[in-house]
Amino acid sequence: MILPSKHILPSRALLTIGAEILKLLERPKTVSVLWDGVRARDAILVHGRIGYDWFVLALDLLFVVRAIEFKDGTLHRSKP
Repeated sequence: MILPSKHILPSRALLTIGAEILKLLERPKTVSVLWDGVRARDAILVHGRIGYDWFVLALDLLFVVRAIEFKDGTLHRSKP
């Protein structure tokens, strides 16, 4: 689920989705704006769209590993 495996395509692994989210977080964004960006980017994927549940799980993963922060109603990339 986090990493690609025999049953999880690389495009659907949470690590891959998290990387796409980080690409879109060049500046702080709300969750809804970020979701719209992921859906727009997801339209070009070969293996279909991800659902909102996978999006939220990827956000959870990024938050747990401290790659993102939630401040003042927006998501930010964490500073190294």
